[in-house]
Amino acid sequence: MNDNNTAMIDKYRNSFLREVEDNVEQGEWVKMCMQCGVCSGSCPFGPHWEHPPQELFMMIRAGKRDAVLGTESMWMCTSCYNCVVRCPREIPITHIMHGLANYAHRLGLAPKVNPTRRFAKIFWDNISKNGRVNETSLSIKLYFMDGYSAGVKRAVEMANTGLGMFRTKRLNPLALISYKGIENPKQLQSMLKKAREIEGRRKGYPG
Repeated sequence: MNDNNTAMIDKYRNSFLREVEDNVEQGEWVKMCMQCGVCSGSCPFGPHWEHPPQELFMMIRAGKRDAVLGTESMWMCTSCYNCVVRCPREIPITHIMHGLANYAHRLGLAPKVNPTRRFAKIFWDNISKNGRVNETSLSIKLYFMDGYSAGVKRAVEMANTGLGMFRTKRLNPLALISYKGIENPKQLQSMLKKAREIEGRRKGYPG
């Protein structure tokens, strides 16, 4: 490929596409999308996407940075991998969706009230504290993430399920007190802190 062709390709590739390629997991695959829509048709949440995957990829290639990073769409992904299995070009769509969500979060551009984003944060705070998920603590925080009254209402609605889990020893209220994580959680937290520092320096994230 001669210099003129390279210059033309660089001109076509907008700055946001390059930003995604440099900062989003598997982001270099975005330009491979041929807009067939198989991903959207394969997704269990297909009808509920604001922007389905192939549309997000088109928006990235069109340079619509604010619209992409501010949408709730990539937070809809549940990692079922139907899209990846059926994509005719084998694009790692699930990884790109999570990569876009994480990048938007790191930049402070992700929607503040999205329930999936809130769940992800609660889950991460839970597991990073002790190295293992405290299911009892996680469940309580999820139930009450919209406030005390909403939590009580949700608990009443799920009472039969909770009792069933308690009888089969899948729910133990005492785990809030007796739960033990990994042997040295402070060491894990130090490792995570260092990883964030390295990643931030490498990709230029704020903070």
